[in-house]
Amino acid sequence: MKNIILSSEEIDYKTRRIAYQIYETFPDEEEVVLAGIASNGYLFTKMIAKELKKISGIKIDLCEVHINKTQPLEPVKTSMAPEEYANKALVLVDDVLNSGTTLIYGVKHFLEVPLKKFKTAVLVDRNHKQYPVKVDFKGLSLSTSLQEHIIVVLDKEERYASLS
Repeated sequence: MKNIILSSEEIDYKTRRIAYQIYETFPDEEEVVLAGIASNGYLFTKMIAKELKKISGIKIDLCEVHINKTQPLEPVKTSMAPEEYANKALVLVDDVLNSGTTLIYGVKHFLEVPLKKFKTAVLVDRNHKQYPVKVDFKGLSLSTSLQEHIIVVLDKEERYASLS
């Protein structure tokens, strides 16, 4: 049995709320880069972009970020060249913040070029950070045991987050 912590409707609500927070944070920006960590983080990024387009005239650039989660010291790969996001506002997005490893290596990568403003967003923050990572926008903050796992499903057919 799945212990659902976020239903499809709740994910929609959290996504909309994060989109508003991003809009409020970047009111003077004409363009914002939403960089999503593959694969679920990128799916969540596309959901945020869709909501942002409904509420603002900000041009949204989507960037897919590939980080080897088992070997995070390997070079980070992005679907945009660094010069395409340099000197722009950027939000790094993932579905779940577990230890902070993935997010911290993503942050490190994007700090190698000058950015106007840099923020982070996650759907679920587990509060088990090994690194000093603070998330600027989060859908749900949840204290879990280290043995518990959060599974986020963002398929077209079904969307939910569960604790197992």
